[in-house]
Order: sequence, then structure tokens, then C-alpha cells
Amino acid sequence: MTTGVLFVCTGNTCRSPMAVGVMRSLAHHAGLAHVFEVDSAGTGVRHAGEPPNRHALDAAARRGHDIVGLRSRPLTASDIARFSHPMAMERTHLAAMRALAPSSLADRPRLFAAEDIPDPFGGTAQDYERALDLIEAGCARLFAELRQAGSK
Repeated sequence: MTTGVLFVCTGNTCRSPMAVGVMRSLAHHAGLAHVFEVDSAGTGVRHAGEPPNRHALDAAARRGHDIVGLRSRPLTASDIARFSHPMAMERTHLAAMRALAPSSLADRPRLFAAEDIPDPFGGTAQDYERALDLIEAGCARLFAELRQAGSK
């Protein structure tokens, strides 16, 4: 059985692609890449089809996370049904995800971390590094949680 994780941010060019890279790295290093389906989407459509932001690509690559092949895409209602763990990078994304979700799945989306992950878009390389610090910590917690749930 595959565990589906979907990361959602605004444009799907910074935070959510970096989270995909981190989560895929964790799964790969644990020998569990085949167990996880990890993807990302955005609540907006402005960047559809675009690769991750250059700063996001650079920050992820420096830490060994490959996000080169990712492309921005908008969140769909079917994503909420398809992925067992749809994760919002901030509260505004959570609200959008719950509004889009089929009513029976409106409680499925949840916040990725206890605090909103700040949007580094338009900021400095250091802003992307700070966001990636939070994303790596959040992915480590989520990965451990999902592994523990899978072993029960």
C-alpha cells in the first residue's frame, strides 16, 4: 500500500516543491521510496507549468534534495481524495484546501507544521534557507509519524 503525501503552498514554486524534495530524500534514504507517493500543488494558477523558483532549486540542491523535474500545478478537488495526507504550508492554504475538498473529506487536509511556513518568494537566498530549515524539520516529523503509523 502506498502512502500519498501532497504538499500545498500558494504558487507551487517554493515551499511545496522543497517539501517534496525533502520527503522523497527521506523515503529514499530509508529504502522506502516505493512506499510513498509525494507530490505538490498550489492554491493559485499563476505559475502553472513553471519549474521551482531558482532560489528553491539552489537551496534544495545544496542539501541534496532533487526538485529539478517538478513543475507547478494547481490544486484540484481530486487531489484531496487521492492523497491520504494533504498538507498545507500555511493556514490560508488549509482553508482553501478544505473549501475545495469533497464534503466527506473536508477534514483530511491539515497544517504541515504547528506554525505557518513563511513564504520566501521574492526574498533572499537566506529566506529560502530559513524556509527549508522549517520544511526539513517538518518533513522529519511527518516521515517519522507516517512510518510509525505504517508499522501498526
